Amino acid sequence: MTPEQKTACRAIIHGASASAAAAGLGLAQLPGADNAVIIPIHIGMVVALGRVFNVHVTDSVAKGVVLGASAAEGTRAISQVLVGWVPGLGNALNASTAAGLTEAIGWAVAHRFERGEIGSD
Repeated sequence: MTPEQKTACRAIIHGASASAAAAGLGLAQLPGADNAVIIPIHIGMVVALGRVFNVHVTDSVAKGVVLGASAAEGTRAISQVLVGWVPGLGNALNASTAAGLTEAIGWAVAHRFERGEIGSD
């Protein structure tokens, strides 16, 4: 990955992570409600990362990539059900797990683009 690509990826991934954290923070007391916001954030992040590597990524390809991370999403959902309903604590936990998961997905996807493993359909 070139330094320019890494800088662009960092901006995209951190921006998506901040957006996901905001969604998780605001919707913690409604288990699963933030998925309606976070999943489109992840899809947009994948499409934007594709542009960094000059790969046109369709929404369907991006959805497939995001769904590949569903096991991690399930873990986040469990933590949300366990403590998400607790005001303050639930909001902080949900925001941090949403941001952390988004960072992990973003960098994993960026490295897959770098290796040429993701293309358009």
